[in-house]
Amino acid sequence: MADISRRSMLVTTAAGAAAALAFRAATPAAAQAAGTVTPAEVNGHDPITLKWLEGGAPAEVTGGTTWGVPWPRGAFAPDQQFSLTTEAGAQVPVQSWPIGYWPDGSVKWTAHAVSGADPRAQTYRLGAGTAAQPAKPVVVRTEGGKVSVDTGVITVVFERGGDHVVKSISRGETVIARDGRLVASRQDKAEEPGRTESFTGRVSSVKVEQEGPVRAVVKVEGKHRKGRREWLPFTVRFYLYAGSDAVRVVHTFVYDGNENKDFINGLGVAFTVPMRGEPHDRHVRFAGEGDGVLAEAVRGITGLRRDPGAAVRQAQYQGKATPDPATWDQRVTTRLHWIPAWGDYRLSQLNAHGFEIRKRTKEGHSWVRVDGGRRASGLAYLGGPTGGLAFGMRDFWQLHPTELEITGAASDEATATVWMWSPRAGAMDLRFYHDGLGQDTYPEQLDALEITYEDYEPGFGTPYGVARTTELTFWALEATPTSERFARLAAANATPPLLTSPPQHNHSAGVFGSWAPVDRSVPAKAAIEDKLDLMHKYHREQVDQRSWYGFWDYGDVMHSYDGDRHVWRYDVGGYAWDNSELSTDLWLWYHYLRTGDAKAFRFAEAMTRHTSEVDMYHLGKWRGLGTRHGILHWADSAKQVRISNAGYKRFYYFLTADERVGDVMHDLIDSDRTFLVLDPGRKLDGAGTFDPDPKALGVGQTTDWGSLAMAWLAEWERGGDPIARTKLINGATTIAALPNGWVQAGVTYNLADGRYNPMTEKSVSIGSLSSVFGLIEVMTELIGLIDDEAVKAKWIEFCRLYNGTRAEQEAATGAYWGSLNLRQAYSRATAYAARQLGDQALAKRAWQELRTGHAGYPDNHPFGSRRVTGSAVLNPVDEAELSTNASAQYGLAAFQCLALVGEHI
Repeated sequence: MADISRRSMLVTTAAGAAAALAFRAATPAAAQAAGTVTPAEVNGHDPITLKWLEGGAPAEVTGGTTWGVPWPRGAFAPDQQFSLTTEAGAQVPVQSWPIGYWPDGSVKWTAHAVSGADPRAQTYRLGAGTAAQPAKPVVVRTEGGKVSVDTGVITVVFERGGDHVVKSISRGETVIARDGRLVASRQDKAEEPGRTESFTGRVSSVKVEQEGPVRAVVKVEGKHRKGRREWLPFTVRFYLYAGSDAVRVVHTFVYDGNENKDFINGLGVAFTVPMRGEPHDRHVRFAGEGDGVLAEAVRGITGLRRDPGAAVRQAQYQGKATPDPATWDQRVTTRLHWIPAWGDYRLSQLNAHGFEIRKRTKEGHSWVRVDGGRRASGLAYLGGPTGGLAFGMRDFWQLHPTELEITGAASDEATATVWMWSPRAGAMDLRFYHDGLGQDTYPEQLDALEITYEDYEPGFGTPYGVARTTELTFWALEATPTSERFARLAAANATPPLLTSPPQHNHSAGVFGSWAPVDRSVPAKAAIEDKLDLMHKYHREQVDQRSWYGFWDYGDVMHSYDGDRHVWRYDVGGYAWDNSELSTDLWLWYHYLRTGDAKAFRFAEAMTRHTSEVDMYHLGKWRGLGTRHGILHWADSAKQVRISNAGYKRFYYFLTADERVGDVMHDLIDSDRTFLVLDPGRKLDGAGTFDPDPKALGVGQTTDWGSLAMAWLAEWERGGDPIARTKLINGATTIAALPNGWVQAGVTYNLADGRYNPMTEKSVSIGSLSSVFGLIEVMTELIGLIDDEAVKAKWIEFCRLYNGTRAEQEAATGAYWGSLNLRQAYSRATAYAARQLGDQALAKRAWQELRTGHAGYPDNHPFGSRRVTGSAVLNPVDEAELSTNASAQYGLAAFQCLALVGEHI
């Protein structure tokens, strides 16, 4: 990898000039006014090749797809148009917009959207040019209290208030579905129903975020309400694409109840579906596992004692209109009223290993078991030859307990519901898992930490403010789909196709710091690549072997292993869920960037969805903080910015342009304010009164500041709130001005502008966790973005000294840093210093540190696994001498050593 370049953007001094810097948002207008992008730069970049993540050309797409592409600094102006062509040269309508900017105002990231209705190819070419326009562009109209979106195939109407998030979905003159609503219910006791209440989502705002020509996005917000109570705030985005009959939905809710008496026992999205035709021309479909499809009619005419005729039977089974009953065998026609009409259906996936389908004629009568299976794809259909609604949920079995329900199909109006939490599953119990065990004082809590590694404090293990995001898809179909097409829709719903740019291009764009595509050019590099692949594969496959699934759990992995029981330590305090500890998220995303592997992307994607929502607070006094690892995701009393870290979410945002993750990152720019309400060192400082000074807060300049800096960097490069850039630059320059920079002891922070207060006397305070939550990565990027020699020099000094000798540390900082841990992890810091200084001896030292494996994996560490079967385990499993934190840090260290000093291996 080439030396990280520096481009003149600011004129600063190490100590104080940053405060005087005026913010200039990196917006299209600012870039054009500055005149920093020349025509040669705009037109001089060759088109790049894009491919579908899973390879090939998908048979179906969930309406359309949106993806992000990075560009080298100076390549394109913000108003650059892009053209997309298939491998055969056919123009594909594409909508493009910038989502990230370089400091000079040129585009760093662009987002692109194409409709699933357009011709699909295995690969495409994206480059500068005039975008083709869709034959039927999306049209958004705002009239009075309504917003309507017309894709050219369907029209979706939203009302700006009321109990319906969607007023109607129509295809031509036919209303396919209406009165789309969010439903929830609670009970006041966990073990038994007690008192139950039902709530409906009440819309407070509707905002059009994009309006075509290829893609429209409508954001609906509100809360669930019954009577005077409003709770469970929601944000639901609807995505519609030109020429498509699908509506993609991203649903987020935040839990703001009392976990001791607000037990959710149902959470879903429901539509009323008008029923047309006779019951024997009404069809029900459920997707099973793989290509499996259950195809039935509300009133079946196959398998009867009397045969209506082969043509009639085949028409019904295939989902087509049956011939006129006058043409049937009249022994059937005259007795249709004796055949039961099955109006209600349920496919319930209450765990990750089994689903069951049941049906009944109507309420008040018994349910009949239809069939079952292992893992349903998560799609159902209700309708007939004149149109119907397909409705489904992504990660259906992974996010159990879920359900797809149809009621009233034998009447004039049916209801189709996607249950994100099935009413058949019992209550969602979010209470703490023990009674405190007598840990009433800080000394007792610290002593308990020594044995369980979980930091308990009364009242801190609350889920108040955690969230969950779920993706759903609805298709307004013109007729009952064939079983083959329905299976294709189910596959697209389960794994939405995504276009991607290759690792080589992403690397050449210079984004995300020090990494490089996989390189097996010499045996020594190949050996490390093999270890990285084995390590990633092991952790990825543990998810299924250990069944790390469920509404609140899916996406996370466990922290440490218990070799005696052959299980991960799911019930041992702070050794249970990982909750982003030691940057697992970073490791997984960099692995994807280097390999371009689809499984790697999906693994990291699931983790980002989880850690962005479940492992951090979105409401309340701890808004913006995450929770350290524990048995419950919110159990540990250490609430920290190192867990809510925006750097863990940034990859997914820029690779997919996902608006929800963008919202989360934006909310984190003020997370430094949490240091006013919570003292991170309260148990060490004693139980005295916490009286924080906003001008002198105890915000550490390593773990704390590195996490805050990631949020500010993300906001700055997105052209957002100017305070982000101000605090980012002020923090870096004032830390560098401290006598010992990032290892200076006793520092204090000014909340107003992000500055660290000056100090004159050298002192040292440093811990092994200081840089393993993204500080190394954010500094690698930041130094490449600002022209500040003092910041660069001080950071290089830190990188050189962490694994340096006692004499080197004392000479530079006046003190020995102590016997530090995680020396293998910090080999990447040594590698960075070596690259910046051109120091071959340091490069050799970096490789020695990686191979020695202190607090990690030495060169001779076994990366393979062994199979454990029989009575020693509940299920056959693979186990290896690997822990999640060690794997994450080994992966990050290896990635950066290969990229920075690979030639010295």
